[in-house]
Amino acid sequence: MDHQRDLIDDLVSDWRQERGDLDCTSMGVVGRIIYLGMLLRGSASAALVPHGLTYTDLDILATLRRKGAPFRLTPTELGDAVLLTSGAVTTAVSRLVDRGLVERGRSPKDGRVKTVSLTETGRELIDRAIEDRFKEADDAISGLDKGEVEALEGILRRLILAEKHSAGV
Repeated sequence: MDHQRDLIDDLVSDWRQERGDLDCTSMGVVGRIIYLGMLLRGSASAALVPHGLTYTDLDILATLRRKGAPFRLTPTELGDAVLLTSGAVTTAVSRLVDRGLVERGRSPKDGRVKTVSLTETGRELIDRAIEDRFKEADDAISGLDKGEVEALEGILRRLILAEKHSAGV
């Protein structure tokens, strides 16, 4: 199999030379996942620029949209459903409120409970932006066939679940 070298090959090669006593196999895998994550996040962010959104903005808006009508969650529910810290959620929600894309409110069931809801403008924007985000994701894996995509998805899911388990999450 013809094998092109990447940045991680160089990193592993250097460590093997400097510390031959270390098994670099796992570093090759984990290093590639981390590096790929950085590359993919950059591509995703670039796809959002025409919509005036950051990746964090997309995460908030898409979460509210994908949960369905009435497109409303509590801040805790929102925080549990996104890949952000509670502080990042609060900051992003404030920015999105200022842009008229979401609004803060109170639960109709319990007025003591705060909520975050998509506005009509926010829903229209996320519906356009998510199409571009999905296309960008399709483009990112276009070099793989369907079987490879399914296998990779399963492997990555197992790694995530194992990492969460070992981290006690």
